[in-house]
Amino acid sequence: MSRINKYMSRINKFILAGILVMGMPAAMVCAEEAAVPKPPDLTAGGEKDKSHDWLLGPTGLRGWMFTLKGRTTAARQILVTAVEKDSPADGIFSTNDVILGVEGKPFKADARIQFGNAITAAETKKGGGVLRLIRWRKGQSTNVELKLTVLGTYSDTAPYDCPKSKAIFEQGCRRIAKRGLECGGQLGQYANALALLASGKEEYRPLLADFTKKMAAGMRNGDGCWGMSYANLFLAEYVLATGDEAMRAELKRTAMYVVDAQSTYGTWGHYPRSPNGHAPGYGAMNQIGLAMTLSMVLARQAGVTDPMLDAAIAKSTNFLRWYVNKGAIPYGDHPPEPKHEDSGKCSLAAVLFDLLGDREATSFFARMGTAAYDEREQGHCGNWFNMLWALPGVSRCGPLATGAYLKEQSWYYDLARDWQGGFKYQQIDPSDEGGNYNGWDLTGTYLMSFGLPLKSLYVMGKKPCTVPPLNREEVKAVIHAGRDAYSVNGRNGYNARKTEELLAGLSSWSPVMRKRSAKALALHEGDFVPKLLKMLAGSDPYARYGACEALGCLGPQADAAAPQLRALLKDPDPWLRSLACYALPNLGPEARLASVNDLLRLAASSNPADPRRMVQRAVGSSLFAPYDTGDTPAILAESIEGVDRQLLYPAVRSLLENDDSVARWTPSAIYDKLTDRDAAELLPAIVKAAEELAPSNEWYSYGPWLAGEDLLSRLHIREGMQMSVDHLLVSQWGMFARIEKCPVYLARYGAQAKAVLPQLQEMRRARKGDPVFQKRMDEIEASTESPMLVDLKEFIKKASAGGDVSPDTKKGKP
Repeated sequence: MSRINKYMSRINKFILAGILVMGMPAAMVCAEEAAVPKPPDLTAGGEKDKSHDWLLGPTGLRGWMFTLKGRTTAARQILVTAVEKDSPADGIFSTNDVILGVEGKPFKADARIQFGNAITAAETKKGGGVLRLIRWRKGQSTNVELKLTVLGTYSDTAPYDCPKSKAIFEQGCRRIAKRGLECGGQLGQYANALALLASGKEEYRPLLADFTKKMAAGMRNGDGCWGMSYANLFLAEYVLATGDEAMRAELKRTAMYVVDAQSTYGTWGHYPRSPNGHAPGYGAMNQIGLAMTLSMVLARQAGVTDPMLDAAIAKSTNFLRWYVNKGAIPYGDHPPEPKHEDSGKCSLAAVLFDLLGDREATSFFARMGTAAYDEREQGHCGNWFNMLWALPGVSRCGPLATGAYLKEQSWYYDLARDWQGGFKYQQIDPSDEGGNYNGWDLTGTYLMSFGLPLKSLYVMGKKPCTVPPLNREEVKAVIHAGRDAYSVNGRNGYNARKTEELLAGLSSWSPVMRKRSAKALALHEGDFVPKLLKMLAGSDPYARYGACEALGCLGPQADAAAPQLRALLKDPDPWLRSLACYALPNLGPEARLASVNDLLRLAASSNPADPRRMVQRAVGSSLFAPYDTGDTPAILAESIEGVDRQLLYPAVRSLLENDDSVARWTPSAIYDKLTDRDAAELLPAIVKAAEELAPSNEWYSYGPWLAGEDLLSRLHIREGMQMSVDHLLVSQWGMFARIEKCPVYLARYGAQAKAVLPQLQEMRRARKGDPVFQKRMDEIEASTESPMLVDLKEFIKKASAGGDVSPDTKKGKP
């Protein structure tokens, strides 16, 4: 196992999940179908856990249901945890009652979905506002009725031509106005303000004017990028809707603040860019970037003109556009996410690219958002962004698409709406990281969807859509692409599909359907290589992508396709090159080794069609990848014996110059396999990568830093001591890794490291509560071993001449 697997495991969890599953055989990525644990019987002494507490729609109830991995599929009971005073449930239900069913029948499927659907049915004219429930209390089951307000039926094109959607919107606006708008704090307040603005009602204008004035005053003091992104988006829409000249002047200032905050890479982080042009902290955050870019586009629409504004929009959209036809826009500058949506970013991108008139990007991201109906509950720190942008993005596919989307998800929306017309944040997945949005008033968040028919704001469709609406067959296909997003009762739906359906899925417009079909196909019996090669040789880009992924999932069974996969490394399409890179390591030993030279040449090459060198990132993962990939290690992870050095050296040097910190990190997997001559050739590039901060993916900037220090300390190169000290003292993300590893590297210098310890005295005092760090420092202080050190230039000179540096310098080598 690689020496830095401990740290890269965090990448596996947060960032590189897409890389690791990109071409791995199905047996390695398809979890075994396991039996679902039985939920507790709440009528027989079973107890709830502390995972969540859900609003049960306009009933006035809150309740708990059994969940597994954030899903309530196995729930058949609902424990009442609270009853709101004066609500429809007041006097009928009490805490600790158990709801066993609806309409006189016990729950036979997901209790949460059945309960939500029952609310939807009760609110129709036919339902008469009567919600019939089976209540269990102290051993007795009773049929009871709750009286709800009749709002109507969701139309086939809801929220368009839908009286119920109109009623929900108007009721919610009154609720927001009654509670008022607050500046600062929750981002959801900007959505509340947008909803009132979208209503167009004069009665809300004084409230909005006061809110906007206070908000703009706060923005003059500067702000982190989170607050500024959504504040500036609202301000632009406000100016467009009202023509307020005073606020237009403010918008000019704030829009240029957004421009100045952008990194040189076209992204934004938590805070405005650093003096070196980087996104500060851990790098790019695409949720911020999308909102920032949309706010700039709206500011330009509102009359803000500046060449720098235009350039900033272009930089950001060029960055974001890479993900078209590849997958969901990820957290930051990372591989595409292997799902239809990731925290609302695809839906938000559909709105953005629609306003820019980019038909291809709009169509792709809108379809991704539509197919994500069953993926909305999850999200980084929660699902607020997912719910905010869902239907505004889906609406770019047309009214039939929004209607079909709501047919799948109306139960969720109706459960999130309280009996007074407001909407609450619903946490169900424990991975919400503590429920960052718990307690948020999300009324405006949901009203952004129900108010779409007004087309009063640009984010809600005021400008005619740049793509034609989908017809019924097209909508049906998009909805089908979202089926089986999650296992049901422990079973993966794709694994139950027939071979013909999986082969057809490889040609889908949806990268998620292609990927899932490829994994499932590898579990079927048969020789699919001839069919896949035929697809690969065709002209349909989607089919070529799917075939390439399927060949990778087949593993050694696809060895006969190795020549065709290697040929793809020269294909004009950078994404096809990347997919080939991910597929090749999964082949058999001979086929893997036969691809080494081609991959090394590709790593050292440049391609105008791939200015961000995304293909090179895939090459680094395939050849070196310093993280554990289970049964399929990177091709050169175990040995570089016999590898052509005339190809290896340029490839490693080029990777060490990649803008992405993880790409720079990948070659470190072979550092402990380098001869002195190899090290002499590569050390200048390794040291440079260890001294500089990669301009992208700053989260893992410590990777190439630590890898360089590790090598220098094992070779007892003098300059490594100061490098370790410098990295301990620098204020940059990844301190946890540096504090753990830098003292280890310093200890390899023995008593020689005492010369640099005075620089760490302040740090030692600051970390007096860290016994491990203090122990490392004490060990260095007490060390009597004094290995011979060598200067970097001296090492390179001697090793380059063909000699071996004194073994005495390598006594610390593990």
